[in-house]
Amino acid sequence: MKLRAEIAIIDIVGHLLLWIILSVVTFGIALFFFPYSFAKFIINRTFIQKNDGSERKLDCNIDIFSNLGHIILWIVISVLTFGLGYLFYVYRVWNYALNNTCVD
Repeated sequence: MKLRAEIAIIDIVGHLLLWIILSVVTFGIALFFFPYSFAKFIINRTFIQKNDGSERKLDCNIDIFSNLGHIILWIVISVLTFGLGYLFYVYRVWNYALNNTCVD
Protein backbone atom coordinates (compact mmCIF):
# COMPACT_ATOMS: atom_id res chain seq x y z
CA MET A 1 0.00 0.00 0.00
CA LYS A 2 1.02 3.57 -0.56
CA LEU A 3 -0.50 7.02 -0.25
CA ARG A 4 -1.25 9.18 -3.28
CA ALA A 5 -2.39 12.78 -3.13
CA GLU A 6 -4.18 14.61 -5.94
CA ILE A 7 -3.68 18.30 -5.33
CA ALA A 8 -3.93 20.64 -8.30
CA ILE A 9 -1.97 23.89 -8.38
CA ILE A 10 -5.18 25.85 -8.95
CA ASP A 11 -6.67 24.31 -5.77
CA ILE A 12 -3.57 25.33 -3.82
CA VAL A 13 -3.65 28.88 -5.17
CA GLY A 14 -7.36 29.24 -4.38
CA HIS A 15 -6.90 27.88 -0.85
CA LEU A 16 -3.94 30.16 -0.17
CA LEU A 17 -5.67 33.26 -1.55
CA LEU A 18 -8.72 32.60 0.60
CA TRP A 19 -6.62 32.30 3.76
CA ILE A 20 -4.43 35.29 2.93
CA ILE A 21 -7.55 37.43 2.51
CA LEU A 22 -9.07 36.04 5.72
CA SER A 23 -5.83 36.70 7.61
CA VAL A 24 -5.67 40.31 6.45
CA VAL A 25 -9.35 40.97 7.18
CA THR A 26 -9.14 39.39 10.66
CA PHE A 27 -5.75 40.93 11.49
CA GLY A 28 -4.13 37.48 11.73
CA ILE A 29 -6.71 35.74 13.90
CA ALA A 30 -7.64 33.48 10.96
CA LEU A 31 -4.15 31.99 11.13
CA PHE A 32 -5.26 30.01 14.18
CA PHE A 33 -7.97 28.37 12.06
CA PHE A 34 -5.70 27.82 9.06
CA PRO A 35 -3.90 24.65 10.31
CA TYR A 36 -7.25 22.85 10.61
CA SER A 37 -8.21 23.86 7.09
CA PHE A 38 -4.77 22.99 5.71
CA ALA A 39 -4.76 19.52 7.29
CA LYS A 40 -8.26 18.80 6.04
CA PHE A 41 -7.37 20.17 2.58
CA ILE A 42 -4.45 17.73 2.20
CA ILE A 43 -6.02 14.67 3.84
CA ASN A 44 -9.28 14.90 1.86
CA ARG A 45 -7.29 14.81 -1.40
CA THR A 46 -5.29 11.73 -0.40
CA PHE A 47 -5.94 8.14 -1.40
CA ILE A 48 -4.65 4.80 -0.15
CA GLN A 49 -3.54 2.82 -3.17
CA LYS A 50 -3.44 -0.93 -2.60
CA ASN A 51 -1.07 -3.31 -4.39
CA ASP A 52 -3.94 -4.64 -6.54
CA GLY A 53 -4.54 -1.13 -7.94
CA SER A 54 -7.69 -0.34 -5.98
CA GLU A 55 -7.93 2.95 -4.13
CA ARG A 56 -9.69 4.19 -1.03
CA LYS A 57 -10.14 7.85 -0.15
CA LEU A 58 -9.18 9.38 3.18
CA ASP A 59 -11.84 11.51 4.86
CA CYS A 60 -10.89 14.01 7.56
CA ASN A 61 -13.86 14.58 9.87
CA ILE A 62 -12.84 17.78 11.61
CA ASP A 63 -14.85 20.94 11.87
CA ILE A 64 -12.86 24.12 12.32
CA PHE A 65 -15.39 25.76 14.63
CA SER A 66 -16.03 22.70 16.84
CA ASN A 67 -12.58 23.25 18.35
CA LEU A 68 -13.07 26.87 19.30
CA GLY A 69 -12.01 26.24 22.92
CA HIS A 70 -8.82 24.57 21.71
CA ILE A 71 -8.11 27.47 19.37
CA ILE A 72 -8.68 30.08 22.12
CA LEU A 73 -6.33 28.18 24.44
CA TRP A 74 -3.58 28.17 21.81
CA ILE A 75 -4.12 31.86 21.04
CA VAL A 76 -3.45 32.60 24.70
CA ILE A 77 -0.41 30.28 24.76
CA SER A 78 0.94 31.85 21.57
CA VAL A 79 0.53 35.38 22.90
CA LEU A 80 2.17 34.50 26.22
CA THR A 81 5.12 32.81 24.45
CA PHE A 82 5.48 35.58 21.85
CA GLY A 83 4.47 33.24 19.02
CA LEU A 84 6.58 30.22 19.90
CA GLY A 85 3.52 28.29 21.09
CA TYR A 86 2.09 28.45 17.57
CA LEU A 87 4.78 26.04 16.37
CA PHE A 88 3.55 23.42 18.84
CA TYR A 89 -0.05 24.22 17.96
CA VAL A 90 0.49 23.26 14.31
CA TYR A 91 1.77 19.81 15.34
CA ARG A 92 -1.16 19.29 17.70
CA VAL A 93 -3.63 20.20 14.95
CA TRP A 94 -2.10 17.63 12.59
CA ASN A 95 -2.24 15.05 15.38
CA TYR A 96 -5.92 15.86 15.91
CA ALA A 97 -6.68 15.79 12.17
CA LEU A 98 -5.03 12.41 11.62
CA ASN A 99 -6.79 10.93 14.64
CA ASN A 100 -10.11 12.07 13.15
CA THR A 101 -9.53 10.65 9.69
CA CYS A 102 -11.19 7.54 8.34
CA VAL A 103 -10.97 5.56 5.11
CA ASP A 104 -14.01 5.58 2.82
